[in-house]
Amino acid sequence: MKRILITGALGQIGSELTPFLRKRYKNENVIASDIKPRSEGIIDQEGPFEHIDCLNAPEIYSTVKKYKIDTVFHLAAILSASGEKNPQLAWNININGLYNILEIARENKFAVFSPSSIAVFGPSTPKDNTPQVTIQRPHTIYGLSKVAGELLCDYYYFKYKVDSRGVRFPGIISYVAPPGGGTTDYAVEIFYQALKYKKYTCFLDKNTSLDMMYIPDALKAAVNLMEADSSKLKHRNAYNITAESFTPEELAQDIKKYIPDFEMKYDIDPMRQAIADSWPNHLDDSAAREDWGWSPDYHLKAMTKDMIEKLKVKLNI
Repeated sequence: MKRILITGALGQIGSELTPFLRKRYKNENVIASDIKPRSEGIIDQEGPFEHIDCLNAPEIYSTVKKYKIDTVFHLAAILSASGEKNPQLAWNININGLYNILEIARENKFAVFSPSSIAVFGPSTPKDNTPQVTIQRPHTIYGLSKVAGELLCDYYYFKYKVDSRGVRFPGIISYVAPPGGGTTDYAVEIFYQALKYKKYTCFLDKNTSLDMMYIPDALKAAVNLMEADSSKLKHRNAYNITAESFTPEELAQDIKKYIPDFEMKYDIDPMRQAIADSWPNHLDDSAAREDWGWSPDYHLKAMTKDMIEKLKVKLNI
């Protein structure tokens, strides 16, 4: 990777992937882009930024040519809970935006990272140690779009030799950017509320077990996969990855070690609970470990400690 374009750079992952890549490849070689103006994001003001609507192919093409792009991290998407509120928009952005990127990649010979999600799985999928290759029958438009996206990336690789790659991200936890409308947002919100008010009302049942990942591991996974030897990638567009599976109650108990008077209550959101119940408890990510050396650095205890320390600084507490 020498000249990189990030779409959706002002979102939760993009806000941290942008400086991460700029530190690795220099500011001028990493072009951030989003449909929102730069002023609405929290990325650094150094380094190039372009306004790009992923549904506007000419905008993408112009930027690719302008900067001689050889790699795109395509992060622009509508997430699970937000997608259920406007499924037509979610399908349009998640599928047609990706199609535009892949078509331009076919013409201009650049590599594409397009993340998938645990949302590709549904109620009929094995919930424990969910296999790399298994039943994918999701019940959300976000999940449907991600299954289609995995297949579309596979098609462009086998048909046109586009070097497309992706991972199935679990819930992402970050202290930099706010959550973006996902079902696992509670795992970010809880830290802010615990530090500010010493209480939080969770929208998922206390025993809902889901795979989670701290943002430094998510960034490492994306970059390591793109830097991996292409010939070793057996599941190039859909690698299961995870760090740790835990419930809201387990996370609350870990937070209490640092904030003893923290109180957790529950007011279950039926829509998000139904989505969470349809997802796996824990993924089997052995294929990623074997093919390109995936291994997380953070588990629940280390993540909780770091989140609280970093948020105290951010919130001036």
